[in-house]
Amino acid sequence: MAAGDQYKVDILWNGPPMETEYDRQIQIVDSYIAQRVDGLAVAAGDRKALDHSINQAAALGIPVTVFDSGVDTTNYMTFIATDNYAAGKMAGEEMGHLLNGKGTLALVMHAPGSQSTMARESGFEDALKAGFPKIQVIARQYGLSDRAKAMASAENILTAHPDLSGIFASSEPSSTGTALAIKSRGLAGKVKFVAFDSSDSMIEDMKAGVINAMVVQDPFHMGFEVVKSLVDKLHGITPPKRINLNARVIHKADLDNPEVQKLLNPDVKKYLK
Repeated sequence: MAAGDQYKVDILWNGPPMETEYDRQIQIVDSYIAQRVDGLAVAAGDRKALDHSINQAAALGIPVTVFDSGVDTTNYMTFIATDNYAAGKMAGEEMGHLLNGKGTLALVMHAPGSQSTMARESGFEDALKAGFPKIQVIARQYGLSDRAKAMASAENILTAHPDLSGIFASSEPSSTGTALAIKSRGLAGKVKFVAFDSSDSMIEDMKAGVINAMVVQDPFHMGFEVVKSLVDKLHGITPPKRINLNARVIHKADLDNPEVQKLLNPDVKKYLK
C-alpha cells in the first residue's frame, strides 16, 4: 500500500484464509488474470500449484513478480525474496553457538512444498553439519501453517524427547505454536529456541526468555519492492530475474535498538486505509 501511494497505482489484494488452501489461491490468481490486471504479485503457498496460472499470465503479457516463496515455473518476470537458505544457515549457526556445539535438536517445520521454508530448513541443517557435527537432529514435525497444530507437534516432540536441547521453528505459525508448547511445559530457558519471523507475541516471548533468537525478514521492504518491480516494468524497465533481501538475527538485547524497532514494527496503519 505504501508503494501504491508513492507510485500512484491501485493495489488489489486477496488471499486464502490458510496458506495451505492451494486451490483457493489458484482461483484468486486466475480471477486477477481474467480481469487483465496490469501486473500480478504472487506469494505461492506451494511451489507447483500456481505454475499453470503464472504461465497463463505470461502468455497474456501480464508481468508477474513472485515474492517470498518460489515456484517451479520460470515464466515470471522477477523473484523477490529473502535468501532463505542463507537465513536458515544463520539460524543453524546461532543454534550451534547457543548449544556450545553439542546436544539434540528438533525442527518444527512449516509445510511440505513451501519452497521458502524448505530452503530455511535445509540451510539450518547444513550449517549444523558443517560447523557443529556433535549436534544431532532427532525429530522433525510439521506445523502446517497452523499455530495449534504447531503447538501439538512441539508438544509431541517434547514428550518423546524430555532431554531435548533445542528447537528450531521455520515460520511464524510454527514459531508461535512452539513457544506455546514450551511455555505450557515450563521449559522457557531450559530448551534453547531459535524462531523464524516475528510477531507481537513472539517479541513478548523473547522478552520473557522463551525465544533465544529470532531470524527476521523485512516484509515491509519486500512488499514495497514487489510493487516497484511491476511499476518499473510498466515504464519499460525490466528488473533482475532474482532480487535477494537480507535477513538478520535478533536477540533480546537488540529489541530497544531503534533500527530493530522499525524493522519489527513498521508504521503500517497509515497505509491500511
